Amino acid sequence: MREPRFWQAPRGGEVSLMPRLLAPAALLYGIAGRMRKRFARSERAAVPIICIGNITVGGTGKTPLALTLASRLVAQGEKLHFLSRGYGGREKGPLRVDLEKHGAAEVGDEPLLLAAVAPTWISADRAEGAAAAVREGASLIMMDDGLQNPTLEKDFSILVVDAATGLGNGRLLPAGPLRERMDDALSRVGAVVIIGRGHAADRLAARARARGIPAFRAILRAAPAPELDGLPVLAFAGIGRPEKFYATLRELHADIVATEDFPDHHAFTEREALNLLVRARDLNATPVTTEKDLARLRDAPAGSARAQLRDAAKTISVRALIDDFASFERLLHDQIRLARQRAAKRAAQPV
Repeated sequence: MREPRFWQAPRGGEVSLMPRLLAPAALLYGIAGRMRKRFARSERAAVPIICIGNITVGGTGKTPLALTLASRLVAQGEKLHFLSRGYGGREKGPLRVDLEKHGAAEVGDEPLLLAAVAPTWISADRAEGAAAAVREGASLIMMDDGLQNPTLEKDFSILVVDAATGLGNGRLLPAGPLRERMDDALSRVGAVVIIGRGHAADRLAARARARGIPAFRAILRAAPAPELDGLPVLAFAGIGRPEKFYATLRELHADIVATEDFPDHHAFTEREALNLLVRARDLNATPVTTEKDLARLRDAPAGSARAQLRDAAKTISVRALIDDFASFERLLHDQIRLARQRAAKRAAQPV
């Protein structure tokens, strides 16, 4: 979906009637969310659960952060498994993602990226997915998204916020971009990571610190791509905030001659792929896209326009770099250690 303009924070005296008109629907949405959390049956996994989530619709950088942290933990010897709902895929799971067999149509785009780093499960029932991961040897489970899901107990939740957009107009869906209210989310998280440049999330960071929750700053950094330096490119993206991708390309000194925006998690059609190929040819430009978008093209049938676009397009690898990473990593390891101590105590109690 594309974000409506009225979800953004008002600027310069702007007044929009839509948030007010949608306020009753937002009130019902909030009540439904709280009732779900109150009455849901929550289960606990046999291993620590780390959750990286957000409270807004749209891209915040949580997947690059998950990839960064998981790569580090795997290198340190953790048998980490990812757990995802598999948004955009038709499979309900629990299902372990197989990069040789599955495409975005089955498991969604983000699980394909996660599976390149660590074993990845998609499951509409998060507790069942966690149990399946444990049976397959997981020592630690990292949830990409799922902060609002109450069916699985989390040991350490990290709230990710975009520095430039913050919480938008501060209203709940559909009047604004919020999945839940800020204070409700802060009551369940152990750290906040604000990604990017800007001050729209400063109020949230101050509120978190007032509650004793550490708030860290981070940026998204692309891997070196010297082949893009000065290269004329047609940049296209179907992500929450495509302008962040375009800014990254500019930092790599790519010559962006045109851009094409698509809705988040967009499934490209043959016509769209052909139009992108023709436009790139007419502009004498190379198509460049995000890892998520290229993942949605990976299972395109041979000879199709989508397969041609997949083969012609270049992409960049983006990871999150956290300021004061040493402090963040200490906090993360402390929480994992405490979670294991609690699990050992539960195991030692008589049934």
